[in-house]
Amino acid sequence: MEWLRHAGIAYRLRWKRRRLLFRAWRKRHQLRAVADRTASIAPDAILGAVTVRNEMVRLPHFLEHHRRLGVGHFLMVDNASDDGTTDFLAQQPDVSLWTTTHSYKLSRFGMDWLTWLQIRHAHGHWCLTLDADEIFIYPYHDTRPLRALTDWLDANDRQSFGALMLDMYPKGRLQDHPYRPGDDPFTELCWFDAGNYMIQKKPDLQNLWIQGGPRARMFFADRPRRAPTMGKMPLVKWNWRYAYVSSTHSLLPRRLNRVYCEDGGERLSGILLHTKFLNVVVEKSAEEKTRREHFANSDLYEAYYDRLIANPDLWCEGSTRFTSWRQLEALGLMSRGEWV
Repeated sequence: MEWLRHAGIAYRLRWKRRRLLFRAWRKRHQLRAVADRTASIAPDAILGAVTVRNEMVRLPHFLEHHRRLGVGHFLMVDNASDDGTTDFLAQQPDVSLWTTTHSYKLSRFGMDWLTWLQIRHAHGHWCLTLDADEIFIYPYHDTRPLRALTDWLDANDRQSFGALMLDMYPKGRLQDHPYRPGDDPFTELCWFDAGNYMIQKKPDLQNLWIQGGPRARMFFADRPRRAPTMGKMPLVKWNWRYAYVSSTHSLLPRRLNRVYCEDGGERLSGILLHTKFLNVVVEKSAEEKTRREHFANSDLYEAYYDRLIANPDLWCEGSTRFTSWRQLEALGLMSRGEWV
C-alpha cells in the first residue's frame, strides 16, 4: 500500500538523521579550538559555516563578499592547512576557528564537523553553509542585504533556500589566467554554460539532482550521470535537529529540500558562483588525486583529475559571458519568484 511505503521511507529517514547527528557528536573530539569567539555572536546574527584546506588564495575575497552581504560571524574548520590559512583565519575578528588533522573524507567531507558546530552555535540562526570556492548571490544581492532575504523567508514561513552551483571559468587554459588573493575572481572567471543541465527529483529525499555545466561537458561526456551534482540548499534557518546528508545537496528533515515549485510556478532561488577553476586548480588537482579525500569513490575520478592536471581550456562556442544576476534570472538559472 502506498501510505505504508511512505511511512517506511519516513521512518528510515528519521533514523538516518539521528545517526548523522550522533556521528557529529562523536566527531566533536576531532576539533581543536584555535579562536573561539562564539560568545560574541549576536542573537539575530546570520552565520557562515565553512570547512577549508589551503584556501589562502580565495579567503580574502570570500570573506569580504559574504561580510558585505551580511554574514555576521563565521564558524570555520581548517583541515590541516599549510599555506597560511590557519594564521589568517585566527586573526579575523568575526571568525571562530577550529582545526583538525583527521580525514575530510571520513568526516563526510567536513559535514560531521560542521554539524557539531551548528548544533552548538547555530540553533535559531539563519546559517549559510558554503565551500571556500562558492560565492553566494541571490536576486537583488547588489542592492538588498542578506537580512532582507532572510526576513522575507521568515515572513513566508520558509526555512531553506535553494541555489544552483554555477561553474565559472576563463577563456583559454586555466593557468594562463593568474589570480591574486583579494581580487575579484570573476574578472577572469567570467564564462559559464547557460543551458546543458539535466534535472531530476530524488524520490526519497525529494531534492533536485541537477547535473551539467563544463564539468559534465568536458570530463563526463561519456557518463553524464557520474557528473557532479549542482543543486544545493546553502541557506537554512538552523535547528539543532537538522543535518545535511550529502554536502549541502540534501537535508533532513526532507521537507527542507522542497525549495522548488511543482505547479508550474517559480520559487525564489539563488546561485553559487563556483570559483573552482582559478589557475590554482591545476596544482591542487595533482595534490587531491594523491590524497583521495574529495570523492566517495575516488577511482571514478582518476580521469577527471588527469584532465585538470593537463591545464584544459573549458571555453567553447556555446559559452556565455557573465554580466549580472539579472542575466542569470533571464536564462532561468535563478528566480525572484514572489520576491519583488
